[in-house]
Amino acid sequence: MRSSRPAAWLLAAAACALLVPIGPAQAQSLTRDLFRAEPGAFVPAQDRPLQRLAQPARPGQADPFDTDDMRGTRNARARPGAAPEFGLQRPSLGAGGTGYDALGRKRQQPKILPGAPRPRSIGPGSPVVTPVPPPARPLPPSQAAAKQPVAAAFRGTLPGQPLRRRLKVDDDPFGPVGDYAGSFLIKGALELNGGYDTNPGRIATPQASGFYKVSPELMVSSDWDRHALVADLRGSFTGYGHEFNNPTSGVTSAPRVLDRPDFDGHIDGRLDVSRDTRLLGQGRVIVGTDNPGSPNNVAGLQKFPVYTQVGVSGGVDQTFNRLQVTAIGGVDRRTFQQSVFTDGNTEPNTDRNFNQYAGTGRVSYEVLPWLKPFVEGQYSERQYETPVDRYGYRRDSTGGYFKGGTSFELSRLLTGEASIGWASRTYTDPRLLPLDGLLTSASLIWTVTPLSRFRLTADTSIDESPLAGVSGVLTRTYTAQVDHDFRRWLTAIGKFTYATYDYQGSGRNDRFTSVEGNLVYKMSRQLWVKGTLRRDQLDSNVVGGSYNATVVMLGVRLQN
Repeated sequence: MRSSRPAAWLLAAAACALLVPIGPAQAQSLTRDLFRAEPGAFVPAQDRPLQRLAQPARPGQADPFDTDDMRGTRNARARPGAAPEFGLQRPSLGAGGTGYDALGRKRQQPKILPGAPRPRSIGPGSPVVTPVPPPARPLPPSQAAAKQPVAAAFRGTLPGQPLRRRLKVDDDPFGPVGDYAGSFLIKGALELNGGYDTNPGRIATPQASGFYKVSPELMVSSDWDRHALVADLRGSFTGYGHEFNNPTSGVTSAPRVLDRPDFDGHIDGRLDVSRDTRLLGQGRVIVGTDNPGSPNNVAGLQKFPVYTQVGVSGGVDQTFNRLQVTAIGGVDRRTFQQSVFTDGNTEPNTDRNFNQYAGTGRVSYEVLPWLKPFVEGQYSERQYETPVDRYGYRRDSTGGYFKGGTSFELSRLLTGEASIGWASRTYTDPRLLPLDGLLTSASLIWTVTPLSRFRLTADTSIDESPLAGVSGVLTRTYTAQVDHDFRRWLTAIGKFTYATYDYQGSGRNDRFTSVEGNLVYKMSRQLWVKGTLRRDQLDSNVVGGSYNATVVMLGVRLQN
């Protein structure tokens, strides 16, 4: 026992000497790694010789083991579900693909491409022969052929050249392009239509006839940074080429010649005085006739008497942050041609000529960028050229309307405005009853899909009437229209119109309905082909006042 004790102490001292670290002594914390049943488990992994583990570098300190080769190995091993990158083992310094490896691992054989010479021998200290890649394939003749040189400015490679602006997507690839005259863009169009109407006179006893229609259009708009000037001129002429005979049942309100013109043109201008102040102005001209089938037409006419309305208006639009105030005043004058009868006699229509003076005010407030409520009111006065009409009535009147609503824009899918209010007009002659009623107004555009659009319009107006004892006509019109593009060059349009006419003082009430379908084939930007089928029907509580008609029309549109 005594002889073996010194030997045991010597062995214990030698083992402790081997465990003493060369560097400063550190206490070992008792963790689960200390009980790991693998060689070197009692030595920290980062201190294992010839097999160091990667560690995340401290902030601001570079990782000495993070070389290009190591990053490639790390990225190749990083797979879904693999250990973090600091848990991957890196080869010791000096380990290479073909040189000396301290761990004695098998050397990697170099890859030799087909056709490249093979090295004779590779060993420690021998130079490595770099494989020679195969020769590159020649360019095809289309690429090697001589070509016209392209300017650097056109290629966009000129030094200092700014980037080109990306072209905007054309929303209407078959729309008119127009021509520029200075700073004005001019667009023109001409529609030529021919068709067949089962009741062109809109009477109870119809007489069918073919017709033609010529419709010119012109639009001129300015292209200025400030101010604006827009001219929109649209007209049409409908002709039948022959006269119509009165039916044997009696005299009707339809004249013998049903040819009639129609024109609606206006020029709008805006002068930007400042950022928040704008001056507005408009000049307008309207030419037309009473509608066929209207009771305003006198029996026995040779042709429709044409009226002309000319007017101007001006005002100011002021913005106070989100509050917008608009005030506009206008003057209009309407004159009628004399009536020509089938027997050659004439009758003046000076008792239908009048001047109208009106003032309109509107206040709106932007609650949200897409919601802007408003209130609007108008006061107008109408003065006739003759104090008393042909039936002995004094038709001078005063009136106006008041309405409230909102304009909105919901992500460009639903835009427009809608309002409701009250309209009223009082006449100088006490025998003419006041004319008033509910006012509805709307103009909505709903983009259902990129190929389909829905439009809804509503309007209420108080129109004059020359009938004895009738104060005027309260007209309400509602129109719904659906456009669908089967292709960019093929569009179908469906339209439905409903209108009511209330003749105050006579007890007559008319209801008008119209269903229309259009098919537009856009052959190019300059040429369109259009087909129309329409059904009109008027129901009246007066005997002989109802009618129905069917219209078929085919035409072409030339535009620029």
